[in-house]
Amino acid sequence: MWRKLILVSILCVPATATAELRHYVATLSDSQWRMSENSPIVCRLEHDIPAYGKAIFTSEAGKQQNMNFTLDMWVKPDQVTQAKLMSKAPKWRPGVVSKEITSLHYQKYFNGEVPKRAAWSMLAELSRGMEPTFYYADWYNESNKIAVGLSSANFGRKYTEFKACLAHLLPYSFDDIAFTVLNYNEGGTDLTHFSQQQLSRVQEYLAYDPLVELVLVDAYTDSYGGRAVNQKVSDQRAESVKEFFVSSGIPQDRIVTVGHGERRHVASNDDMDERARNRRVVVRISKPL
Repeated sequence: MWRKLILVSILCVPATATAELRHYVATLSDSQWRMSENSPIVCRLEHDIPAYGKAIFTSEAGKQQNMNFTLDMWVKPDQVTQAKLMSKAPKWRPGVVSKEITSLHYQKYFNGEVPKRAAWSMLAELSRGMEPTFYYADWYNESNKIAVGLSSANFGRKYTEFKACLAHLLPYSFDDIAFTVLNYNEGGTDLTHFSQQQLSRVQEYLAYDPLVELVLVDAYTDSYGGRAVNQKVSDQRAESVKEFFVSSGIPQDRIVTVGHGERRHVASNDDMDERARNRRVVVRISKPL
């Protein structure tokens, strides 16, 4: 009986010995954090993971504060993968208990992403000296396990910069200003007070986003007055918006204007409110896909 047990134990050793845990994490001396984007439209904090890829925290301008985390892998998942995100203590903090942050589901050929709440938890754990670490089975040998950690070494100062950037993000996004309708007081080229505020928001966003490739300005009038006069008024309105953008530093060759006169109404011209809707400039902004 004992001989059988010994034989079974011996046979089990090679299978156990072949399993391994490959741990990717920056050493204390190699750990570097950097702000790759620091502007009122995007804040991005990055960390290199040697021989594996990059960790990226991103927050963009918008009505509500957002936080995205991406584990940018050199080699993307070759199959759907279940992973677990833990907060573990680095080697120089023995005895500190690990805790789970969240469970994850990685799609094939995509980078690993983390929900907003878990991303904030990762930042909180890093700020207290812990290592958020992803655990999953090797895509090509499930008996082998992979651990991918974010080192908290040298994190504090860059996190302070990141939080300062977050505090100065614009309270609106590209989608909020990509299609903007400006309305005018009756006659002339004077915008309504609300439209002046809208135009300033568009100008402010354009000043910070170098990826905007084209600004289309289409101007319209109501049908009161002669057609030739209305055409001239719409041309003036389009040009005044363009001049405003150019004076703010937007390159002139990125702005295209068209005056449509009294054509293409969006409402009838039977009363003041409907005519006011027709006296408009539409600003459309495009970025590369």
